[in-house]
Amino acid sequence: MKFVMLLGPQAVGKMTIGQELEQKTSMKLFHNHQTIDLLHPYFDFTKPAHHKLKDLIRREMFKEMAVSDL
Repeated sequence: MKFVMLLGPQAVGKMTIGQELEQKTSMKLFHNHQTIDLLHPYFDFTKPAHHKLKDLIRREMFKEMAVSDL
């Protein structure tokens, strides 16, 4: 399985690089906005539920991806 993690401060181009990698390879992009955008209409950033659910979703997503054939 191919796995690349891009880390860095806000607004330095991580998403742009991830999108380019997705286009040029068979890898899929899973980015933090996907979980934030899912939860924000229900729990804003100040709510503990937002952070709890965000972490849970990301953790479970990576666990399932690790054992899948994606």
